[in-house]
Amino acid sequence: MGRVSASLQKRLGHKFADTGLLARALTHPSAGTGNYQRFEFLGDRVLGLVVARWLLDLFPQADEGELAIRYNALVRKEACADVAGRIGLGDHVIMGSGEEKAGGRKKPAILGDVCEAVIAALYLDGGLEVARRFIEAEWVHLVEKSGKVQQDAKTALQEWAQARGHSVPSYSLTGRTGPDHAPEFTVEVQAGKEAPLRAKGSSKRQAEQAAAQAMLEKLGVWSQ
Repeated sequence: MGRVSASLQKRLGHKFADTGLLARALTHPSAGTGNYQRFEFLGDRVLGLVVARWLLDLFPQADEGELAIRYNALVRKEACADVAGRIGLGDHVIMGSGEEKAGGRKKPAILGDVCEAVIAALYLDGGLEVARRFIEAEWVHLVEKSGKVQQDAKTALQEWAQARGHSVPSYSLTGRTGPDHAPEFTVEVQAGKEAPLRAKGSSKRQAEQAAAQAMLEKLGVWSQ
């Protein structure tokens, strides 16, 4: 890691006591074992906790529905990839030559995964406060960009479908993972003649909202 680690640590706002944690967070599966996949799992949960708590402070008058919409927009992979791109994480990823030649450093899916893994590394090395400072500093532009929250995604998708003579969008639970105290639900939405889309959330309701939002963005009804 050496020089690269020093420059990235400065950008992350934290000097690691154990730089091996950061190295692992930056290691793509194509580079072998000891990659970021387990850290990605933890980082996703840390991000979710910090964002949920942050939203309670930022929007004291918002109800659960509005908070859920804002939350889904901020913790989704696209948001993580956006942050990773802004801070240049792709330049530091350790990956196999095949993945690099395939443009892996710029793939949104990889950038999103690495960003979550780096959050986990920050948490493991410095604790929740260090992770919180990084998240709030790098996600604030996404909060500001969101402006006034759009209407309920499921309602908006239903209105889109009815306006075109389609049946009401249907939602089906396709998966549930994680322990009882921190479950993750996967929901598939079918709207009109569009191909089904899936999304995840910490509750069935959040997953449905995320799926509806993803469909609206695919349709061009909502902007990302």
